[in-house]
Amino acid sequence: MKLTLVLLLTTLLMTQEAFSQKDAPINIATYNLRMNTKNDGINAWPNRKENVKALIRYHEFDLFGTQEGFRGQLEDIAELNEFAFLGAGRDDGKQAGEHSAIFYKKDRFKVLQSGDFWLSETPDKPGKGWDATCCNRICSWAHFQDLKTKKKFYFFSVHFDHQGVEARRQSGNLMVQKIKEIAKDAPVILVGDLNSTPDTEQVKTIETLLSDSYKATAQPPYGPVGTFNAFKHDAPMTERIDYVFVKKGIDVLKYGVLTDAKDRRYPSDHQPVVIKAVIR
Repeated sequence: MKLTLVLLLTTLLMTQEAFSQKDAPINIATYNLRMNTKNDGINAWPNRKENVKALIRYHEFDLFGTQEGFRGQLEDIAELNEFAFLGAGRDDGKQAGEHSAIFYKKDRFKVLQSGDFWLSETPDKPGKGWDATCCNRICSWAHFQDLKTKKKFYFFSVHFDHQGVEARRQSGNLMVQKIKEIAKDAPVILVGDLNSTPDTEQVKTIETLLSDSYKATAQPPYGPVGTFNAFKHDAPMTERIDYVFVKKGIDVLKYGVLTDAKDRRYPSDHQPVVIKAVIR
């Protein structure tokens, strides 16, 4: 009788553990790191890189996209040994220039496939798109399997142009086209700095396919609405230009814009946007 009871309790505990593993949430973020330039003076990357790493560690990010980071900045973050990263440099498709990189916990996620494309009329090779005058713009993506839940999903990290109005508009169209082409009907997470407010055509275009987690969150959004601070501790932060989008089938449990600062200095000129989500 006692043995039967022990076996019953063991089976019950194993079933509960399997159920909880199946619905294990993921902490997902997007973070524009601000490029490494000496012109930032006290806010230059060497003076704040440890604060960026500390923020990521403390808030227990599992999976996140970055924008503007040069290869050396990404390697600095990868000193957090639990993470690996992927994504090509926008200048040559290798390591040159800024990246829209993807960081993931190595013991939680397996990379099944990955790639990059450029925001231009010729997305398969480096180049500027439409009316962009300054820079190439790149999107990096990966197909992951969550080793805890066994769920598979796609993750895209992107940075839209900051000058070209047509480039941003067309980038919205291209993202929808590429997500459909690459991910098809699979669950999708798209993160990035779109240099666009929610009322713009490009954001509304993306919302024809994906949900803005700011609107989809089960809990009310936490923190300021805006996501850009220009390294000013008293910035109004009223304009939202950094996003986490999710496809139907991904439940957003909560959403927040983090305002962590040290000595009244932010780790970057953008605030990280973080969600807790479950892939069904």
